[in-house]
Amino acid sequence: MGRPGRRGREGHRQEEKKPSVAPAGSMGGRYKPLLDSEVKQIFDAALVVLERTGIEVGESPCRETFRNAGCRIDPSINRVFIPPNLVEKAMSTMANEVLLAGRTPEHDLHLGSARVYMGTGGQAVKLLDLKGRVRETITSDNYHIGRLVDKLDNIHFYMRPVVCRDLENEDIDVNQFYSCLAATNKHVMANSYLPEKVKDLRIMANMISGGAEAFNKRPIISFTACWTVSPLRYAMETVEVLDEAIEHDIPVVISSAPQAGATSPAALAGTLVQLLAEQLSGIVYVNLIKPGFPLIMGCVPAQADLRTGAFTGGSGEFSLLNAACAQISQYLRIPIYNSSGISDSKVPDAQAGAEKSLTGLAAALAGSNYIHHSAGFLESLLTVAYEQYVIDNDINGAVMRMVRGIEVNDKTLSVNVIHDVCTNGPNHFLGHAQTLELMNTEYLYPQLMDRTTRDDWEASGKSDLRETAIVQAKEYLGNHWPKILSDDLDKDLRKHFKILLPENEMQPEGFWDRFLV
Repeated sequence: MGRPGRRGREGHRQEEKKPSVAPAGSMGGRYKPLLDSEVKQIFDAALVVLERTGIEVGESPCRETFRNAGCRIDPSINRVFIPPNLVEKAMSTMANEVLLAGRTPEHDLHLGSARVYMGTGGQAVKLLDLKGRVRETITSDNYHIGRLVDKLDNIHFYMRPVVCRDLENEDIDVNQFYSCLAATNKHVMANSYLPEKVKDLRIMANMISGGAEAFNKRPIISFTACWTVSPLRYAMETVEVLDEAIEHDIPVVISSAPQAGATSPAALAGTLVQLLAEQLSGIVYVNLIKPGFPLIMGCVPAQADLRTGAFTGGSGEFSLLNAACAQISQYLRIPIYNSSGISDSKVPDAQAGAEKSLTGLAAALAGSNYIHHSAGFLESLLTVAYEQYVIDNDINGAVMRMVRGIEVNDKTLSVNVIHDVCTNGPNHFLGHAQTLELMNTEYLYPQLMDRTTRDDWEASGKSDLRETAIVQAKEYLGNHWPKILSDDLDKDLRKHFKILLPENEMQPEGFWDRFLV
């Protein structure tokens, strides 16, 4: 059976894809910045923090859930103190594996263990367009970036990338999900601004999936809920969204994003202790409400540049922290969502490439499951750029090839091949049968990175990486118009919900006139 929605508007069928040299879901976990004994020390310290320091939780059903479970409450300072036995109980009931489904199975994310997937991240407020201009983000950006991501094989999921600055708050939730779901067959994640909209989003997902039962088996959307304000305080309005996600059985990430030196200790180990305490409190809470719920721990530690206090995401310390979180998640046996690819550069340049490669490689080799922010971002999460997604697709491919590693077996050890070439000539391996057999399965060839000679490069116009990426982004944006939603389904969605993405925005006719205004 062919892939629904993978035809262009001109109606031709795309070629069958060969198995990837750098497959999504490859097993990481070879890089371990912490000793096993140090992971245990961090976990034990987090238990002490939960029991002694506790979590600030305002008066709410959430706090009553903790009280009813036996937690000590100090209402004078709004703190909940969680004993170790509740953590132990939650860890015995929590989900160790979570499926985040694509519209088609080849895009499924099987989160858990050390399987690695890399994708986009969310909430940029500025876009660097293809003419080099910066503007505020709008709803249609989520659709057009989604079409681009749908074409890029090394971006494995689509987390809503930008804020709909052109919409009122009450219209954002439905429209951001719709714009993403209409653009790609890959799994879609976003947040919800208003708890009362979660029910509508579940209804929309049911309609697209083919019913509630189909969604329950294959959840095509998920939520991220930034339910803590570090240090150790619940954002009560986001807890309401979390409660609704649990009520409506939508997989959810509980995300904490402390900054070492600002909202968590300057000591990196201390930041990990605080972050884990926040996460364990959420794991306890969710499993008190619904044991075994499809929950993903969300660890997005960063740092403040202590010279200025500014957020920074492209550093070696950022890389260490996120890799360590992956190692901790494997110790706990719970899926993890964390981060890479956050460049502090303002444009797609050498700094961006260095920072993205450094952070992406660390998280992936450590075995992070859902690595968001890995594509598109610039300016410390404030800005995205179309060409950056194309560049990051190449970077992610190389990272995933490294995660896949080196297969060592009798055949790949090549003892007979070495003997054959060295004794029978021609004293090189270029024309050997093994080389021809492996050239497209052992080696990944980048789409953008230039490997030609200087003479050939100069003869072809001396384009740099960014210029080449802009050309490819334009090609994909102009030609890739996947038909994800049928006309009847789209009509039903527009009938049931206040969809504000114009239908003509989803058509190739007149696209460049609209897009490059």
